[in-house]
Amino acid sequence: MNAVDLIERKRDGNPLTGGEIAWLIAEYTADRIPDYQMSAMLMAIFVNGLDAAELAVWTDVMLHSGEILDFSDVGVPVIDKHSTGGVGDKVSIPLAPMVAACGIAVPMISGRGLGHTGGTLDKLETIPGFRTDFDPPEFRRLLERHGLVLAGASESIAPADRRIYALRDATGTVPSTPLIASSIMSKKLAEGIDALVLDVKVGRGAFKRQLDEARALARTMVDIGKGHGVTTVAFITDMNQPLGREVGNASEIVESIDVLKGGGPTDLIEIVHVLGAEMLVLGGVEPDASAARERLAGAIASGAALEKFLEVIAAQGGDPRVVENTSLLAAASEEHAITAPRSGVVMRCDALDLGVAAMRLGAGRVTKEDRIDPGVGLTVEVKVGAQVQAGDTLARLRWSDSARLSEALPLAMRAFEIGDGPASPPPLLHEEVR
Repeated sequence: MNAVDLIERKRDGNPLTGGEIAWLIAEYTADRIPDYQMSAMLMAIFVNGLDAAELAVWTDVMLHSGEILDFSDVGVPVIDKHSTGGVGDKVSIPLAPMVAACGIAVPMISGRGLGHTGGTLDKLETIPGFRTDFDPPEFRRLLERHGLVLAGASESIAPADRRIYALRDATGTVPSTPLIASSIMSKKLAEGIDALVLDVKVGRGAFKRQLDEARALARTMVDIGKGHGVTTVAFITDMNQPLGREVGNASEIVESIDVLKGGGPTDLIEIVHVLGAEMLVLGGVEPDASAARERLAGAIASGAALEKFLEVIAAQGGDPRVVENTSLLAAASEEHAITAPRSGVVMRCDALDLGVAAMRLGAGRVTKEDRIDPGVGLTVEVKVGAQVQAGDTLARLRWSDSARLSEALPLAMRAFEIGDGPASPPPLLHEEVR
């Protein structure tokens, strides 16, 4: 076999055999196929897709490219959650300790930022000293001891996905249904979980902008999970405007801590509770969503969820003082306010424009080699449906490089539209897929 023949065949819309897919991924993971050839293949898949047989093999090869963890002897249900990515989507950070405090083991393997969307690992690593790289034995010890690990895919856990994930971000191939589904599910199935809850984002700031596309992605991942014996449930949630108020890395940690202390924006809290309640029900901790939501609220009120986060920060080498002293987190020293040009109603608060603006400030990556600036980002002060007066602040941009600010500012200004109204925010939850 050779890579060029396979690229040409997929480019022309023809299927690859299971053996060819296995060879391609193995050779790339072993550095015998260069980035530029795999990039061409990813673009061919982006354009022509993978059929059901190809997708099954592609996912399985990614899954078995490394070690598959086994937590069957942990003694409690092992359940994880994953999001397809959005702007201001820091749900995993407060959710995981809340659920773990209620008796579910959460082996959360997360990713880095893709395009205009933030990455859980990038956010967590703004905590001084916080480690996200663990080999399987250390990962297991952390989960057994603390009931929660917040980590990235190691070289031994779905290593093929680790390589391809970074390449997709830099080649414009992120919004591909088969590539998204296989990436997420190969990592999650490698965790040895009992069940999985998916947050599939839809809208302007998501990789799937139309509901039918998001539904197809959700169905694909739910079916992959079921095919591997893992109960999988997907919630399709809105990403037309950012989730919460903060878009950045360190600032989203601050907002997550606020949620764990009983505060935080109502939209973020609602999504955390929807997903967390499903995890508790799937784990048999509570009989239904209503009881599960009460259990989660109790973990916040008692301080158990915050204590679990403190415990995990310390266990993973981080500085737990950040929970009470968020000034220990990075923060850009310069700020620029965007103000309303007229009085009226906020008609649009565009997640895509604001996500790209944050990326241009340095909060995201244009190429896979780019370094994240943890202190830059933006705060959204108003959302769709809010009444504003001329001169009111719509958003505040935190920046450290004036050239980057000049790139971000037009996008952030374009994100908001003020009109005469009326306007209502989009629903947070669109559908469930089981």
